[in-house]
Amino acid sequence: MLIVLDDVGFSDLGPYGSEIRTPAISSLANEGVRFNRFDTKAICSPTRASLLTGCNPQTVRMADLPVPSPDPANTTKYRGELPENARTLGQVLKDAGYFTAAFGKWHLAPGKEDGKPGNNASWPLQRGFDYFYGFAAGWTDQYHPNLVEGNSVVPVPMRAGYHLSVDLVDRAIAKISGNKTANPGQPFFTYLAFGAGHSPIQVPRAYIDRYAGVYEKGWDVLRQERFNRMQAIPGLLPPTTKLPARNTGDRAWSDLTEDEQVVFARFMATYAGFIEHTDEQIGRLVSHLKSTGDYDNTVFVVLSDNGAANEAGQVGAFERLYWPNTLTPAQMRARLDELGTDKTQSQYQRPWAMLGNTPFRRYKLWPHAGGVRTPLVLSWANRIASPGTVRQQYLDVSDLAPTLAELAGTSFPTAVNGVAQIPVAGNSIEPVLRDPQANGRDVQFFEMRGNRAITSGKWKAVAIHTYGQDFSKDRWELFDLANDFAESTNVAAVYPAKLEELKQLWASEAAKYSMPALSDPPASTVYLNDYGDALLETP
Repeated sequence: MLIVLDDVGFSDLGPYGSEIRTPAISSLANEGVRFNRFDTKAICSPTRASLLTGCNPQTVRMADLPVPSPDPANTTKYRGELPENARTLGQVLKDAGYFTAAFGKWHLAPGKEDGKPGNNASWPLQRGFDYFYGFAAGWTDQYHPNLVEGNSVVPVPMRAGYHLSVDLVDRAIAKISGNKTANPGQPFFTYLAFGAGHSPIQVPRAYIDRYAGVYEKGWDVLRQERFNRMQAIPGLLPPTTKLPARNTGDRAWSDLTEDEQVVFARFMATYAGFIEHTDEQIGRLVSHLKSTGDYDNTVFVVLSDNGAANEAGQVGAFERLYWPNTLTPAQMRARLDELGTDKTQSQYQRPWAMLGNTPFRRYKLWPHAGGVRTPLVLSWANRIASPGTVRQQYLDVSDLAPTLAELAGTSFPTAVNGVAQIPVAGNSIEPVLRDPQANGRDVQFFEMRGNRAITSGKWKAVAIHTYGQDFSKDRWELFDLANDFAESTNVAAVYPAKLEELKQLWASEAAKYSMPALSDPPASTVYLNDYGDALLETP
């Protein structure tokens, strides 16, 4: 049971210190383990490509978002289409006898593909799944989603009381039950990728009202409160962890007007209700598996695809996503009851993402921990050593596919029908589940739109790139992770030789896994403006 949340920050879930109630995920964490050094690729499609193939996204040509129509001659990391010889976890488990079903967000297919024969090579049914019900793009409306079943577009739901998260779990339960009846004893693999908490933040009002009075404290106070709770969770944060100062460009809560404080608090209450509602659906799925006797033999993995999202800037999005918000705070306040409904497609203000990524700096898209570090809960009843604890080994999202394959008694093949397959870069973490002291990953490189990072042991180097600028002019930072878990203090000037060593290591790792190793993405609106602004804000 591979459950992927969207744009949910490291501290946004209950077992990571959040004030947001997530009892189902907390229960899984108590029966399994949670990780505090699990890194993704800082944005949805590259993370999902790595999650399902066990490869670095550059290797499988998904270094960024899928493109509308791939150039057949483009074999670089920016092609935006998975190669045919990149085996997915769905294909590996299907070959091992599993029934495989995917629900929710896919976002690994070129925009031109519509599901029709000959124009669906990247859709789930062609990539190892027996069944698919969800949406092909990066986001959709939660009340009136653009849906696909199998290889066919289905009508947009228009009925009162509909919500996509509920629908996805209803479909998952029905499909698991139906296959169990039709094929008794056949193991199942469910890939459940919620739209939540990606904007639009949409959830019934009752869930929003549960957080009335909570977010009026503001992001500065709440960030400190989360940090305090995180420090109290054994093993979650090293004792030396420092909470960095507010991100450059983010306003202090005390500087907001009364209208802004009232409105912005309601935005975050809507997001919190959205997450709690999603957790409730996960709880329904867990309850179903317990009722059928399948729970004890089911591996659960819960993660987010990247850090909390900064895309709506300082004023947030109200009526329409990725579109300038021209409403004044007073105008939004007059329409607050529309937040969370199908009348708005909203996203919270950027500093709330700073709260979501506590204790880290920055947000989604960034090479800092705020962009790449997310929660990871792995649970398997009575099968994991020291349940309820925090594992501190360093892991990459590419490690999960080979892990799940190994737990299923299989592995990624080196060749299929005589065709060599792209080898996985990930390492199975099965030993970590058996032994809290087992080794994790030591080295991992990162690159996203020219911004890059390399982690090696206790060191991490980060380069911030300006689009179109010579890469030799990029600004590098260095962090001593053993003494600075939150990447709060740049020590590049103190250890220049170590920084040069890590620069060379980045180049070496990128040469192994990325073609080209370093280049700006194509100058197209797909890459520059998909999230409403240019690549990264200027630090």
